[in-house]
Amino acid sequence: MLNLKDLLPKINSLKKSTRLSCFLLVLLPFMLGAQGFRMPEKQKFQKIRFELINNLMIIPIEINGSELTFILDSGVSKPILFNLTNQDSVQINNVSEVTIRGLGDGEPLKALKSKGNVFKLGKAKNYNQDMFVVLDKGINFSTSLGIPVHGILGYDLFRDFVVEINYTARNIKLYDPKRYQHSSNKKSQTLPLSIERRKAYLNGTVLTEDAKDVPVKLLVDTGSSDALWLFHLPEKGIELPQKHYEDYLGRGLSGDIFGKRTKVHGIRIGNFELKDAKAAFPYKESFGYIINRGDRNGSLGGEILRRFNLVFDYSRGTVTLKKNGNFRTPFQYNLAGIALQHNGLRYIAERIASGNGIVQGKEGTTYGNVQILMENSTRLSLVPEIIVSSIRAGSPAAEAGLRKGDVILAVNGKPIHKYKLQEVLKMLNEKEGKRIRVLIERYNRDLLFSFVLKKVF
Repeated sequence: MLNLKDLLPKINSLKKSTRLSCFLLVLLPFMLGAQGFRMPEKQKFQKIRFELINNLMIIPIEINGSELTFILDSGVSKPILFNLTNQDSVQINNVSEVTIRGLGDGEPLKALKSKGNVFKLGKAKNYNQDMFVVLDKGINFSTSLGIPVHGILGYDLFRDFVVEINYTARNIKLYDPKRYQHSSNKKSQTLPLSIERRKAYLNGTVLTEDAKDVPVKLLVDTGSSDALWLFHLPEKGIELPQKHYEDYLGRGLSGDIFGKRTKVHGIRIGNFELKDAKAAFPYKESFGYIINRGDRNGSLGGEILRRFNLVFDYSRGTVTLKKNGNFRTPFQYNLAGIALQHNGLRYIAERIASGNGIVQGKEGTTYGNVQILMENSTRLSLVPEIIVSSIRAGSPAAEAGLRKGDVILAVNGKPIHKYKLQEVLKMLNEKEGKRIRVLIERYNRDLLFSFVLKKVF
């Protein structure tokens, strides 16, 4: 399919033929509208760098001229734009009101359906992309990821390209399916991928405690940070293991998702087998919007997918897996038992030494987006505030006395405002048996807690 730049020279060369020129100009919008994502004819592939945060791929994208960041989510059928702030300026074309529903135990959401939008990922472009716009401010993944995220994009990109995902190098390559040449490799395996209702499914096998192999059909969901979600289906042999605990699993478009967390003896995908894999059994209320799940038994998420480098070819109905350096990383639940998120900004006051170093820091009060240098050589600046967003019952942090809503000030003597959210989480989950000291603020009081990291199972 020719793009606009390809067509203009042809149109100019036909100026002498008025009828033909008019015909092409009338046909042009329909050609552009039907093309989906495309790259320039001579470009072999488009390479896109991504950030990997909490097993999710965060990619840069341009929508109607505005530069945004999206999660690459193979579990979503149409792009969804959310988390618009006063600082964001995005043109939205041809809108109408609709109601949408996703995972979660809440009510359906009012949204806008928008047509005729221009999406760009490098030189890969779609001049007529449909999307949904959710205006509910409660839909915000930025606070838990630590960086701004404006939406999710999935099926349309996977439909139009062969998508190579290299989790090790943290890049994606997009290829024209008609020109892509699959290469065979003894270390990789190509498996059938079924595309149903704009979603991709992969067959696998769950290995149970009693050594039974249970075949499962799983949604391939790069937008899930978990390893494996399973529906509780005793009649099909999918039972909840004895060792488990209740937990918050995440946030969907229609509200919070709760369920049981556990481990299965293993999961087999093709010839690849992963032992002691993390698994979650979401409560059925979170899937109430799915009237007919068909023969789907769960979802395969980012914590398993990132252990492979992958080639998705929706046009041929295949996925190629090759294990990477993450493959043998042990599956491990949060050792401290707490989840963190950003909670706006706060002021800190830091005394500045006569040289370039900072001698001492003290927390202050937040008021406005300014920086003040005081007479006593104290610098006031705004930093992200990080709080405890949830805490697991019986965890080391809970037993030590930490609570939901506590403001984290320092971990092991390190002021956390100097670190990214994911770096702070890593400090709290370094290794089993390590003692952690956490300085927090609660009701304007500074409190110090200490605990030893330990495994759940």
